[in-house]
Amino acid sequence: MTGIKILIVEDEPLIAKNIGMYLNNNDFEVSAIAYDADDALIQLKRNPPDFAILDINLEGEKDGIHLGEYINQHYNIPFVFLTSYSDKETLERAKQTNPYGYIVKPFNDKTLFATIEIALSNHAQQNNRHVPALVFEKINRQLVTSLSEREFDVIKLLYEGKTNQQIAGILFIAMNTLKKHINNAYFKLDVTSRTSAIAKLREYMLK
Repeated sequence: MTGIKILIVEDEPLIAKNIGMYLNNNDFEVSAIAYDADDALIQLKRNPPDFAILDINLEGEKDGIHLGEYINQHYNIPFVFLTSYSDKETLERAKQTNPYGYIVKPFNDKTLFATIEIALSNHAQQNNRHVPALVFEKINRQLVTSLSEREFDVIKLLYEGKTNQQIAGILFIAMNTLKKHINNAYFKLDVTSRTSAIAKLREYMLK
């Protein structure tokens, strides 16, 4: 999987399906769709995502805000809330979890994608603040098989929180070509996802 893996937690099947369609048609990858908090916890462990979209109002004892708290404790990934509720009490509870966005229903695909792009960028900046900038030679010294210069260009932008579409546009390459570079880089880094690739790059730069 070369795209950004996104977990959708939404208790309205039609809305969840539409979000999934938006994402899959724009080179994101839906890791799973969960309709309640318990299912979401299972999906987080079964197929850890790079990003999560959390509906606040869910059936059951736990809501999306509880999930946000859990993600903060166990997963270093950005998440945004999606909700019909924008009352002060809900907003105050949501703010305590430090989400990277808050989308009020109804919404459109442009709002969704803009929110995801900003969230990824902000999360990357926050996490990389105390880590040295990526150095091509230093990373390759720690790999069995060296990254090519183009593969390094790709992972550097990925590391900065850019989406696949943004990376392809910046480097002026086709999406299929980009995916080959990402696959090659993942193989050389011995990782299987964006989140694990970023974690390993930070580890290499801190050595």
